[in-house]
Amino acid sequence: MTSVALLDYGSGNLHSAMRALARVGAAVEVTSDPKTALAADGLVVPGVGAFAACMQGLRAVRGERIIGQRLAGGRPVLGICVGMQIMFERGVEHGVEADGCGEWPGTVEKLQAEVLPHMGWNTLQAPEDSVLFAGLDRDTRFYFVHSYGVQKWELAESELIAPPKLTWANHGGSFLAAIENGPLSATQFHPEKSGDAGAALLENWVRSL
Repeated sequence: MTSVALLDYGSGNLHSAMRALARVGAAVEVTSDPKTALAADGLVVPGVGAFAACMQGLRAVRGERIIGQRLAGGRPVLGICVGMQIMFERGVEHGVEADGCGEWPGTVEKLQAEVLPHMGWNTLQAPEDSVLFAGLDRDTRFYFVHSYGVQKWELAESELIAPPKLTWANHGGSFLAAIENGPLSATQFHPEKSGDAGAALLENWVRSL
């Protein structure tokens, strides 16, 4: 059975994420222990709340090192919601700027929408060769709860590595809804709250481990 470590750093809907991963056949362990998190086939980094607070909690358990070590070894990591946002260089919320993990260049900023938070179901524009969204229709909806996001992809193209698969959504303007970049994948929406569609995405990820 595929093992998945769910990183516990004081920020994230651990119970629903654990239940959703178990539903698709993963052996899930909630942990803040580096050895356990490094040994699992896959690591899920959840996240809710403010960017800066999530980073503070992550650093308290040396989570940024765990993520970095896994990715350096080609070991899969999946970030969810703020767990996606903290993979970027920095976040700006209420005028406060905080450093992220820096796995991707770019800034998490307030969405350009009249109604915030962006809360509820929305469709996506996923690439044809996506692994995460394989088998899902284009009109499939996923559940979002956020006011901030990444509205510009800043990673330069390279001939040495395959280009990342970028999935976009729209709420007052385009923002990144999901990213597949080698061993690092992430979703701005909550697959664990997205019913059968979210279960299908998590199953696709677990199968790829």
